[in-house]
Amino acid sequence: MTYDWCRWQQAAETALYGEEGFYRRPEGPAGHFRTSVHASPLFATAVARLLAGTARELGTDSVDLVDVGAGRGELLTGVLAALRDEALAPGLTVRARAVELAPRPPGLDPAVEWHAELPRGVRGLLFANEWLDNVPTDIAEADADGVPRYVLVRTADGAERLGDPVTGADARWLSRWWPLARPGDRAEIGRPRDEAWARAVASLAAGTAVAVDYAHVRASRPPFGTLTGFREGREVPPVPDGSCDLTSHVALDACAAAADGTAELLDQRTALRDLGISGERPPLAQASADPAGYVRALASAGQAAELTARGGLGDFGWLRHRVPEREEGYCPA
Repeated sequence: MTYDWCRWQQAAETALYGEEGFYRRPEGPAGHFRTSVHASPLFATAVARLLAGTARELGTDSVDLVDVGAGRGELLTGVLAALRDEALAPGLTVRARAVELAPRPPGLDPAVEWHAELPRGVRGLLFANEWLDNVPTDIAEADADGVPRYVLVRTADGAERLGDPVTGADARWLSRWWPLARPGDRAEIGRPRDEAWARAVASLAAGTAVAVDYAHVRASRPPFGTLTGFREGREVPPVPDGSCDLTSHVALDACAAAADGTAELLDQRTALRDLGISGERPPLAQASADPAGYVRALASAGQAAELTARGGLGDFGWLRHRVPEREEGYCPA
């Protein structure tokens, strides 16, 4: 680190994405925490079904699939496998494109393209699983007089103190999306996430963009924020020194309002059930008629139950943004 006390957005940006940042490590996110992608191949199957449905809506047999914050390409690998193995969309041609700052991992399917930035003019499905929670934000805290102030953090150990009052666009964002009611209340100022999501949606020439994350809405914001750290599968204090993941829940309703198109907010339980992932146990009669099939169906139901569980992955928020066909010659800024 080249600085000591600074605002959280600057500290987290370097700690996560700097030259020696947490997300540059060779083990990737899967070395430290388990997402829906890692929990079960059924998640990739659901995304494959969503991709096939997007292609039908667009009336095409050739679509893009863009994974934003792709880790080491696990989701794209799973989706391509599901399309092959389950014959979900015979004849569908998929251009799989990973967006990730880390280098391309060795051994990845050569069909997967690797990008450091969002590709433009995409026609198809853009999917961002647990990406927005890692877009760094500043943090505000109301002082003894109720004035929202930026929280400063010491990069070496995570100690905090209050800085200048929040002003300008950040103050307007707080007023609209996360007003601080009492001294000591805290908020993650989600404006950078709104802007990141708006850019992602704008990269689509037509299709659907989906963000999946731990989330909250204005009516139920946590009074003290949600910033935390993760390392090697355990929650740890959020210290911005590059040694751990830094994450906080996403104000998905604010993201929804920031981008063009038709937005829909729902939980993962509902979204996956719409895609045929329900967690229902197979009928007991199948155990005697088809024992091997029953065992496979039971295992699949257990995985689906984890993906849709209340109090767990099923509570994740899904933001679905549908983008109609842009005018000819459209080029995102």
